[in-house]
Amino acid sequence: MVENREVARIFDEIADILEVLDGDKFKIRAYRRAARTIENLTADLSRFKSKNELKKLPGIGDALAKKIYEIITTGRLKYYEDLRNSLPAGLLELLSIPGVGPKTVAKLFRECGITDIASLERAAKNHELQHLFGMGAKTEEKILKGIALYRRQKERTPLDVAYFQAKRIVESLKNLESAVEISYAGSIRRMKETIGDIDILVASHRPRDVMDAFKTLEGVSEVIASGERKTSVIIGDIQADLRVVDPDSFGSALQYFTGSQLHNIKLRELALRKGLKLNEYGVFRQDEKIAGRREEDVYHSLGLSFIPPELREGQDEIEAAARGELPDLIELSDIRGDLHVHSDWSDGRSSIREIVDKARSLEYEYIAISDHTPAVGITGGLDEKRLIRQMDEIERINGDLDDFRVLSGIEVDIRSDNRLDLPDKILEKLDIVIAAVHTNLTQKKEEMTARILSAIENPNVDIIAHPTGRIIGKRDPYDVDIEALIDAAGSTGTILELNANPRRLDIKDTHARYAKKKGVKVAISTDAHDTSQMEYMHFGVATARRGWLEKDDVLNTRSLDELLRTLKP
Repeated sequence: MVENREVARIFDEIADILEVLDGDKFKIRAYRRAARTIENLTADLSRFKSKNELKKLPGIGDALAKKIYEIITTGRLKYYEDLRNSLPAGLLELLSIPGVGPKTVAKLFRECGITDIASLERAAKNHELQHLFGMGAKTEEKILKGIALYRRQKERTPLDVAYFQAKRIVESLKNLESAVEISYAGSIRRMKETIGDIDILVASHRPRDVMDAFKTLEGVSEVIASGERKTSVIIGDIQADLRVVDPDSFGSALQYFTGSQLHNIKLRELALRKGLKLNEYGVFRQDEKIAGRREEDVYHSLGLSFIPPELREGQDEIEAAARGELPDLIELSDIRGDLHVHSDWSDGRSSIREIVDKARSLEYEYIAISDHTPAVGITGGLDEKRLIRQMDEIERINGDLDDFRVLSGIEVDIRSDNRLDLPDKILEKLDIVIAAVHTNLTQKKEEMTARILSAIENPNVDIIAHPTGRIIGKRDPYDVDIEALIDAAGSTGTILELNANPRRLDIKDTHARYAKKKGVKVAISTDAHDTSQMEYMHFGVATARRGWLEKDDVLNTRSLDELLRTLKP
């Protein structure tokens, strides 16, 4: 079966090839939009049984529907293969080099016979590009730096690494006298799972002062380029781009450099329909600037309610904002407890009392200790006897508390034969039972789906942890019908976990939105193995916001009494 992301990749690559071939701009845009639509689908494309069904998707016309149908029914697309075969195999990779666009790639190929990164690097080092129109020694130098950067940055950066680096940059620059306003932007502000580079935006009347401070930040190992309004550096092995704008344009620039490409395209099209012009400098009615200083004013000038950064992916957020129907997104302050924390009774590094102290410092009302069971292969996995002893310790700790509650829980393994690793007679004594898959991850889709469904149907199981098993950048999701799991959870009242560990974020945003649609509640939990990881909750809430979740959609926004009534009705 061809996965959605593979179809999206094919359409993106078709758009790349057409750009190199100087193809029709409207056609290129259509493929880009279709790729984003497919990428954000929660349903597998294989579920669409005809071209007419596919045409109901946003931005998918007859021609694109035929191509999608060809891919999902045959596993290939002749049009795409013919396009690829019309170009040398390595040519498209040149587009990944910073500063090298489709027109440059076409020029390099036609005039110099350059077909891949190796031949481009060789030509630049031998000064063979200087005779090309519009190029010179500085261009060659920039290309060589771009190649080095591309090789360094080929793997995208995990969200947490980029996020904390961006926050450090903002903290270092915000107290500059010349910095009127400052914010990170781009995919970090949208809180995507992985980040290409860091975008920092500053409003200032003295851009040179800001640039100089940025280039001398602690951790900067290389200044890639520096101009009057933009500087790019390598800091902590990540590229960071600083843009300085006039304060009167800060809001419009922040909107422009935060929104995804598709979101911004849709927003500009809306502006044109209203007789306005929108760009990073502001919103204009003919020559009159009507908005730009504040980001909220940009959206309001277009007749929209403010769209939170996490939603700006070009799905249907603009239409919802026009109708005044955007969700009231969950906030970190809504979280009242963490339901998945490991202690030193299994593979955690903190005692239960240390976990309690950390939870209280986070102003939580409760915490659930959910250690592993033996089948996971973790040293100290809790069997029945040790679990009972842990429950006794939790009861003693609760006896010393009058404003906080420790919940006794377990993360019980779902074995490959569909049985749980502990018997129901012990599970029913716990405050909370989390079930998860940790072994034999290569089962066939039907087997894995049935395996998790068996846990969903067990009345003692409250939550399914990290339902697809992915570890971002290291392990793909196991083959499972996630929609079938969500549908079943809707029938049984089982909760699905949104694991807040930034290397998991499982379920992901599109699955969270599907769960909301089906009325399935989500628990945002950190799966912390030491107290510092309990602060990962921020990333889980951000992913929930990307999934359009509101406070009521999330289990652990409830008070202790409400939580217990939900778990043990």
